[in-house]
Amino acid sequence: MSPAVNDPSTAISCVDQLSRIMILWISRMPPPSHYYAPPHVPRLFVPWMSFDGLLDTAFEQIRHYAAADIAVSLRLVRAFHDVAIATEHADLRMRLVERAQRVAAGCAGHLPKDELVKLQQRVAAIEAIIAAED
Repeated sequence: MSPAVNDPSTAISCVDQLSRIMILWISRMPPPSHYYAPPHVPRLFVPWMSFDGLLDTAFEQIRHYAAADIAVSLRLVRAFHDVAIATEHADLRMRLVERAQRVAAGCAGHLPKDELVKLQQRVAAIEAIIAAED
């Protein structure tokens, strides 16, 4: 988010696209990372990005720069919610809850209380997904 432009539309659009990518990523089995030719002769190793690495790359910079923008922060938390309901893996859901909580914590000193309440309600919705599993 550029302070000079201060237009959240691009950031929101990016968050939407990135959340779609995350949903596709978690729905697929990772490809092999070792390739052999002929059999038992390693030829190629492709290190794949972890879920946390992908979350960092996709959302962390947006989260940092959107701390004072309620629209982008709400959309980030919604993106984490959308990804959380798309996976059945409890550990991935927990990491998404932690990311949503990080968004709310980062906004705490930058947003008015009424806007923080909206953000905290969205975070609570993600936490409810985890609570429903127990």
